[in-house]
Amino acid sequence: MKNCFLLLAAFVSFHAHSMMAMAANQPNIVFIFTDDHAPHAIGAYEGWLKEINPTPNIDKLASQGMLFQNSFCTNSICGPSRAVIQTGKHSHINGFMTNKDKFDGDQQTFPKILQKANYQTAMIGKWHLGTDPQGFDFWKVLPGQGAYYNPVFKSAQGREVIEGYCTDLVTDMALEWLKKGRDQSKPFMLMCQHKAPHRTWMPPIRYLTLYDDVEIPEPATLFDNWEDNASPARYQEMEIDGHLNLVFDCFGPPLHGWDPESGKSVDRSGARNLEKFTPDQLKAWNAAFEPKNNELKKLNLKGKDLVRWKYHRYIRNYLRCVRGVDDSVGQLMAYLDEAGLADNTIVIYSSDQGFYLGDHGWYDKRWMYEESMKMPFICKWPGVTQPGSINKDLIQNIDYAETFLEIAGAEIPDDMQGRSIVPLLKGETLKDWRKSIYYHYYEYPSVHMVAKHNGVRTDRYKLIHFYQFGEWEFYDLEKDPDELQNEYSNPQYAKEIAQLKEELARLEKQTNDQTDRSEMPDDWKQKFRPASNR
Repeated sequence: MKNCFLLLAAFVSFHAHSMMAMAANQPNIVFIFTDDHAPHAIGAYEGWLKEINPTPNIDKLASQGMLFQNSFCTNSICGPSRAVIQTGKHSHINGFMTNKDKFDGDQQTFPKILQKANYQTAMIGKWHLGTDPQGFDFWKVLPGQGAYYNPVFKSAQGREVIEGYCTDLVTDMALEWLKKGRDQSKPFMLMCQHKAPHRTWMPPIRYLTLYDDVEIPEPATLFDNWEDNASPARYQEMEIDGHLNLVFDCFGPPLHGWDPESGKSVDRSGARNLEKFTPDQLKAWNAAFEPKNNELKKLNLKGKDLVRWKYHRYIRNYLRCVRGVDDSVGQLMAYLDEAGLADNTIVIYSSDQGFYLGDHGWYDKRWMYEESMKMPFICKWPGVTQPGSINKDLIQNIDYAETFLEIAGAEIPDDMQGRSIVPLLKGETLKDWRKSIYYHYYEYPSVHMVAKHNGVRTDRYKLIHFYQFGEWEFYDLEKDPDELQNEYSNPQYAKEIAQLKEELARLEKQTNDQTDRSEMPDDWKQKFRPASNR
């Protein structure tokens, strides 16, 4: 009996020491994730907005770690991107293909595996998967899209309304969990996920007049008319001109007898949120916007002049929301330093996809074009990533789960479809790294009316198939980075197009994408091509 007791005590002691040794080699992970933050609205990405200095704290993070220039999503829309990150599987495999779907939380996800690897896990902020989070020791999330001001939060204990600004509240909750909510004997994975800068763009009170006195450039393609694109580009509902709502999106006044309720793909969430402002919040909001709205009424703008006004109101509000997120990054980084956690904590900044900031005359995302397909990915890993380094390999959100698991020393399941980027973070050059990426967007007909399409992108070329309409696009990104010249019918590219079609077929098979990609009959196509639109 005594020997049995001694053996048991030895086993318990060995197990405890093994767990402590494992924890000592397992870095913490802080994953800061936003919604619709375009890389070209981050200074470190050297886009056309860099002179505005929109993200000093995110830029500092990039200077301390590695920035990925060719980071892409597999399906450029909020919920599906998040489901891909949770599972390491493409949308058609994890079952969450559109924002109308609900995530099956019972399936394998990386947080569940991290828990088995001795990690504490927390999810705070925007979840947007329709079902309650699983695999987290602590979670407190926004139901649905959430609200910018005085939002509802849901947790295992129920729902509550918390007064304040959403980005600040999520940051405060994340800091509270780091300080008091976690088991400090374990490594942790914190997912701090913001609503901002998602439509409709409502900045924090402190930034309502930020950039008022700053000249913000216009994108070179603001007045693109999509002449050389396939027809889906001409029949969307995401134009700053025709679809960005002056009242609901820009918080401006109705003009020229226009009925704000008559627009297409209208989002009224901001107007509903204004109704829940406190008196002080509303007073500050009106003080910032009413004088400028009254001035607009006097100007009687029309045509391109009105488009420019809408663009400048939109981009300022968008960048003001971004600045609130940047504050959050600064606060989290400062706490890690103060708490002595910085040296053993990986900090990642990313967003669920890119976004149109007036590029091609648009807002929103969804397309396989560069502005919406690209997503930021910046990682600081002390002692591993070279400060200020830049990586140009093709990565996707399909790789995140595998990366987190390798960081933790956990086994990566064979059925995950991405690949860990840990070797890239270490600065290694991998000859067998992917040479192409696969993309598939499914949500049509729906809000913004972006046609279903799939495609393949290499380091230089891109092939897109709008399969229901039987139309193709091909771009040479080296010669045409803005994707203005569809070269699909150019015989000079016949060889490259044939090769990409073969590669697309290979990726469809490799990813087991058995989605119906049949071309639709002419009468179906015509239903979505009213002559009055174009």
